[in-house]
Order: sequence, then structure tokens, then C-alpha cells
Amino acid sequence: MQNKKNEAVTIKVAAGFLFGAGVVCGYFLRRYLQKNVAIHGDTILSSVKKQFLAEGPIEGSWIELKKIPLRKFTLKTDVYYGGISRIEEAKLVQYEFIADAYSGTILDIYRI
Repeated sequence: MQNKKNEAVTIKVAAGFLFGAGVVCGYFLRRYLQKNVAIHGDTILSSVKKQFLAEGPIEGSWIELKKIPLRKFTLKTDVYYGGISRIEEAKLVQYEFIADAYSGTILDIYRI
């Protein structure tokens, strides 16, 4: 009788350990997969447009949906190129931006 109780406790402990290990592995696998998945270009363009709209209306926008490899000093990543046009002081002004394809971070923005 005592032997069966010990076996039951051992099985419960092993099951708990395996469940916990599965949860931890799932967490790290999810982080790894999210880090290596590119954000769609339209999502990044929407974010940039939202930031520009906070300052005033925009006339047009575009983004290249093909990822381009970028190496700048020690930074190696894939990027999207895009642009925004707006009216400033009665003139059409255009801006271009470079955004990281994996994080959506704007790496550079400049006026043309």
C-alpha cells in the first residue's frame, strides 16, 4: 500500500515537472519566433502615418513591401523604404524613411 502511494507521488511530481518544463520551453520558443518574424510593411506605414497625422494632414504615402538588407556600421537587418508627402508652408514636402522590418522601428527619416 505504501509503495503505491510513493509511486503516485512520484508520478505527480514528474508530471508537474514536465508541465513546467513545457511552459518554459513554449515561452522561449514564442520569443524566438516573434523576434524572427517580419512585420508587414502596411503595418509600419500605418504607424508612420499616425505619427505624421499628429502634426497635421498628409497628402500621400507609400512603402516598398520588399525587404531590403541594410548594413550600417555593426547593424545588419532587413528594412522597408517608404515615404510621406504633406503640405508645409504652401509647398509640397516629401519625407522618406527607413524602418526595421522586424521591430518596426524607424531607423532614419529625412526630408527630400
